[in-house]
Amino acid sequence: MNIPWLDWAKQIQAISQAGLEYGENGYDLERYEALRSISVEMMSYFTDTPIDKVRELFASETGYATPKVDIRAVVLHEDKMLLVKERADGAWSLPGGWADIGLTPSEVAVKETKEEAGYDVQPLRLLAVLDKKRHAHPPSPNHVYKIFILCELVGGEALDAGLETTGVGFFGESELPPLSVERNTAGQLRRMFELARSTAPQVLLD
Repeated sequence: MNIPWLDWAKQIQAISQAGLEYGENGYDLERYEALRSISVEMMSYFTDTPIDKVRELFASETGYATPKVDIRAVVLHEDKMLLVKERADGAWSLPGGWADIGLTPSEVAVKETKEEAGYDVQPLRLLAVLDKKRHAHPPSPNHVYKIFILCELVGGEALDAGLETTGVGFFGESELPPLSVERNTAGQLRRMFELARSTAPQVLLD
C-alpha cells in the first residue's frame, strides 16, 4: 500500500539516522537531528500518535538504517497449511516473526514454529523474499522484507497457546480463516501454496 507521506517520513528518518551516525561536523549533526524531528512530527501528525511514542518506536535506533526482516515458515501437511492464531489481533498467520541476531533465517523459522505452534520442522528451501510495501498490508512505519521458507513437519504437537498465539490449525487453500494482514495476506498464502507444490522450484522476489 503506497502512502506518499509515510514513504517520505521513512526516507527522511533513514537519511537523518545515517547522518547522525557518520556525520562529524557539529552543524551538520544539528541539521540531521532537525530532519529526524521533522520525520517524527510528520508521523505523529498523520497518525495522531504522541510525539514521545513515535520517537521511541520510529526514531530511536542508531547506525545506518536498514529494512527489518520478517521470517515466516510455510509448513504443509496433507495439502493444508499450518497457521497460528495471533494473540495481538485474533487473526491467523504463518508461524514467524522478526529475525533474531545470531540465528540464520532457517533457524528462526524452526524456532518460531516450535514456540508458536509446538511443531518441529526441517527447513527445505526458500520460497519468496517480498518487500512488504508492495503487497496489501496495512501501512507500516518500518520498511520490511518478508522471507518465506518452506519447511517439512517432522514432529511435535500443537500448542494450546503460546506467548503470542492462542490457537494452531491446518487449513486448505479454499478454507483460509480470517488472516492477520499485518503479517500475511491471502494473496501471499495462495502463492506459497503454488510455490510449495511446484515441481520446478523457484523463488518469488519483491
